[in-house]
Amino acid sequence: MDLSPKDSSLVEASDDRGHLLTEQANPRSRDLDILSTEDLVELFISEDIKPQEAVAGASKAITEAVDAIAERLSSGGRLFYVGAGTSGRLGVLDAAECPPTFCSPPELVQGVLAGGAPALLRSSEGLEDLRDAGAEELRSRDLQAADCVIGIAAGGTTPFVHGALEEALNTGSLAIAMACVPSDQAPMPCSIDIRLLTGPELLTGSTRLKAGTATKMALNVISTSVMVRLGKVYGNRMVDVAATNSKLVDRSLRILRDLADVPREQGMDLLREADGSVKLALLMASAGLDRDSAVALLEAHQQQLRPALQASGAGPLNR
Repeated sequence: MDLSPKDSSLVEASDDRGHLLTEQANPRSRDLDILSTEDLVELFISEDIKPQEAVAGASKAITEAVDAIAERLSSGGRLFYVGAGTSGRLGVLDAAECPPTFCSPPELVQGVLAGGAPALLRSSEGLEDLRDAGAEELRSRDLQAADCVIGIAAGGTTPFVHGALEEALNTGSLAIAMACVPSDQAPMPCSIDIRLLTGPELLTGSTRLKAGTATKMALNVISTSVMVRLGKVYGNRMVDVAATNSKLVDRSLRILRDLADVPREQGMDLLREADGSVKLALLMASAGLDRDSAVALLEAHQQQLRPALQASGAGPLNR
């Protein structure tokens, strides 16, 4: 079986990866295989403080990304997470969580994984070397200038991700890079550069560990903050949730009770009238509006509950 790279550029990339922060050996774990189980667990726990510090260190770039993404999504744009291997799977996970959490349309936030759906369950990391494939994936989704692309690559060198970011820049889309190495080690084509510097992994090169944790944290911050900016949250409640199963019905009824003093039985009636929309039910209950009037008021205020309440004269809800 011939394992030699077919492309000389891959040989150069392979030789060059050793200097990357994510590929270096961690001196704290040089005896990893002979540690007691207790010491092994304690070592991992102590090292996992680093992802939180890394995300905190990137707060300025993350803030810039949130504001830029929210502006584009509010004008009809979409958000694409692009990655391969662990990085790509984390993007797919965050994208998949947006519709049930924020009642957002599935096309609003999309995960683009090298190898597609099969790569979620079976490793296909070889596909990350196909630079043109990243660009082609975005072209197949009709990437527009109003859209946003976050290219995720722990080591910052993934050709699939670089190709996608280049396509974003060429299209006029917002191109955001996310990596766990300094930009001078692995420059990425982008307008906003997020660097989550978690340091060498305890298991050398296994970026599903600290790098993966920091990436998941940063994506949580970005997607949730963007949805807050889009008006899908009131206070700290998910008011754009749709009551589509028993758990969500119960959560919706508690939100109606806590924010608008609506008893459970009345809350059920309101939810039925509002087709399961908590935001709409809250506005109807607080402003004393029928469904059509509440829908029109929300539309007039870009689906933002707080200004709609203010315009109705109802004032703020309970906190």
